Amino acid sequence: MKYYIIAGEASGDLHGSNLMKALYTKDANAEIKFWGGDLMKNVGGTLVSHYKERAFMGFFEVLMNLNKLLVFIKFCKKDIENFKPDVVVFIDNSGFNLRIAKWAKKAGFKTNYYISPQVWASRATRVKAIKRDIDKMFVILPFEKEFYKKYNYNVAFVGHPLIDAIADRKQVSEIAFRKEHCLDDKKIIALLPGSRKQEITKMLSVMLSLMDDFSEYQFVIAGAPSQDFNFYKNIIGNRNVAFINNKTYDLLSISYAALVGSGTATLETALFKVPQVVCYKGGFISYQIAKRIITLKFISLVNLIMDKEVVKELIQNDFNKKNLKTALTNILDDSYREKLFLEYFELEIILGGKGASQNVAQQIVNDLKKI
Repeated sequence: MKYYIIAGEASGDLHGSNLMKALYTKDANAEIKFWGGDLMKNVGGTLVSHYKERAFMGFFEVLMNLNKLLVFIKFCKKDIENFKPDVVVFIDNSGFNLRIAKWAKKAGFKTNYYISPQVWASRATRVKAIKRDIDKMFVILPFEKEFYKKYNYNVAFVGHPLIDAIADRKQVSEIAFRKEHCLDDKKIIALLPGSRKQEITKMLSVMLSLMDDFSEYQFVIAGAPSQDFNFYKNIIGNRNVAFINNKTYDLLSISYAALVGSGTATLETALFKVPQVVCYKGGFISYQIAKRIITLKFISLVNLIMDKEVVKELIQNDFNKKNLKTALTNILDDSYREKLFLEYFELEIILGGKGASQNVAQQIVNDLKKI
């Protein structure tokens, strides 16, 4: 059978790659074309467009690149028409994917969505379009099933794919890792300022400003696969800070604490049981718009899933050196860390264990066999 998968950003590439691996095990004759990244490319299939070409963040930034996005949308529709897949699988990336889904459904293609758009965070009116355009929705957060139930839309909770991604990764030797990257024997504070240029620019310099206050620790930047070192170098300046590119999981596995940009990385950090401070600072216009349409109590997935403040969040103007220093000091305290570890273990139980990618692939293949 033929599968057309559309993913965006590094996290979509990760989950898309694991879904592709599962599809190949469930369907020996699978043909896959995809929009994604290097991880998906390494699995096989045919890469149509790399997510780096569409890495725009925030309302204002998307608006400024609208013409480029319209060209991508037109090309995507044409490519799907030519490929004639048995199913189109959308992975997160709602701004792009929901537009393609509307067209694909009308054009007669079977539509599946893996990792729901965050309609529970803002613009719940999109549920109407999702019900109309998506034949089957696979969700990865337990509260999403109940959310959709309020709109009479039955979705499948499949567990969270990050649990598989972390459990199945090759274990790293801390001694070898430190030697390879010229790290000393100090405890490590990992810096995860995000994957897009806008968020890295706004947050990394503030994170680095704490280095002198915590000189007994080693600060290490987790470089995003979508950015090269020259971009980070302009922000780092003359600071003597370690930089490790595209090895975030290895870094988290040996880290003592972390400063993390909001997004999937907050959940990844929690699953590695690393105490963290969640940071967010967006462009002024984008933040003002978001503040008016997002109705959530929290921005981190950890707090949203647990429905309480488990990890400290510093948002927009609250994200400054003074507040960040206080928050980092707190997560280095032993008594705080003991309580947090217990919360992290409860979080993992709520997420439902391993098998998300296999569950999704099996249901997709089974549904296609019924046609």
